[in-house]
Amino acid sequence: MWSLYYSNNKDIGEFIVTKFEDINNKVIPLFDKYPILGCKYKDYVDFKRVSKLIKNKDHLTSEGLEKIRLIKMGMNRGRN
Repeated sequence: MWSLYYSNNKDIGEFIVTKFEDINNKVIPLFDKYPILGCKYKDYVDFKRVSKLIKNKDHLTSEGLEKIRLIKMGMNRGRN
């Protein structure tokens, strides 16, 4: 399930996803069709990588968790 809320400023919205399968079935296809522009695109690619790891249940192993941790460390301000 997902919801879209707007603040008082109609240029800013908040998209809330409550089911993991909606990430793979709705969010990722949306941003693949309408790509994020700018430096946040790299974070989106990392987000997709983590989503795939979780979908494949790799997050249930210590190696998979370490992969996710390393990806997370490189996102946003951690990116070179």
